[in-house]
Amino acid sequence: KTEDMKLGGISIYLCVSLQGGVDNEVTLTAYITIALLEIPLPVTHSVVRNALFCLETAANQKENHVYTKALLAYAFALAGNREKRKALLDSLEKEAVRKDGSVHWQRPGKEPEADLPYQRSRAPSAEVEVTAYALLAHLTSQPAPAQEELSSAALIAKWISSQQNPNGGFSSTQ
Repeated sequence: KTEDMKLGGISIYLCVSLQGGVDNEVTLTAYITIALLEIPLPVTHSVVRNALFCLETAANQKENHVYTKALLAYAFALAGNREKRKALLDSLEKEAVRKDGSVHWQRPGKEPEADLPYQRSRAPSAEVEVTAYALLAHLTSQPAPAQEELSSAALIAKWISSQQNPNGGFSSTQ
């Protein structure tokens, strides 16, 4: 379904299918919704309300990719929808990779690269990104995150910081 919304004279297309860098219409809609909520537009704004309705429908699908789940969790966290946020974080928790006292997520079927003797391999940027969105979802809570969430967030932050290169950056600018 295509929704043509007007926001300050700019047309925004939500729930549309695109080819290219964005996997699907759900991911694109989540990106746009996150941007609108970070402006911040209120959840009562018609564009945000319609986008959240679209995302709620998508969140109920069982076959959502781990990346999509992380984006949705962050979008619902920004929107103040604790129930959807928690459900998505619980689902992500089942797919988390726990290693060396840290937590991260990787794409299904993607085997981690072996560490070289004198050089630690870095995860692909998509894995850093999905893990960062999961971290944002953990820390974006109304009211403030509970101690349990902060403990989980610390393990996630540990993995993200281990992915930094010697200059403090990451493998890509993504």
